[in-house]
Amino acid sequence: MRKGLIHIYTGEGKGKTTAAVGLAIRALGHGFSVVYASFFKKPDLCGYNELKVLKTQGAAVFTFSEGMPLANPQITPGEYHASTTDGLQKLLDFIAARAVKLLVLDEILIAIKYGYISEDELLSFIKQKPAETELVLTGRGASKRIKEVADYVSVLAKEKHPFDAGVMAREGIEY
Repeated sequence: MRKGLIHIYTGEGKGKTTAAVGLAIRALGHGFSVVYASFFKKPDLCGYNELKVLKTQGAAVFTFSEGMPLANPQITPGEYHASTTDGLQKLLDFIAARAVKLLVLDEILIAIKYGYISEDELLSFIKQKPAETELVLTGRGASKRIKEVADYVSVLAKEKHPFDAGVMAREGIEY
């Protein structure tokens, strides 16, 4: 792999984070260095145990927010913007010092959808990533401009989901 490509997992369907975690596990299995960064879900609070597994397999895992104003009204849009842009800069510094093969930015796209960060800020980050680093962006509502810079765009569509029938998220399946 000489050039790291850009992947997008977006859409209203279930499985965006799951796909990113699966790719991270595959990369780790091939001896790649992996960095996984969460920008919306608070893994310790929500029970996202897959991140614990990534850590045990050697991935560097970061969480750059306590949630989003959308889901946690105690966080202001300004605070979320600051934590997100600070997180992106920390990631650039972190990956510049290491040969990172795979970088996952989980739920970064929803931050753009709701206007917490701008497309230009994410596009600037993408331009600054090392050329050999594969980049995965997840979240609902990927914009046209972000999709244009991607090499892979997977749109997960919900056709049917148990939640629609009142079944709440189940441990080990949805989280």
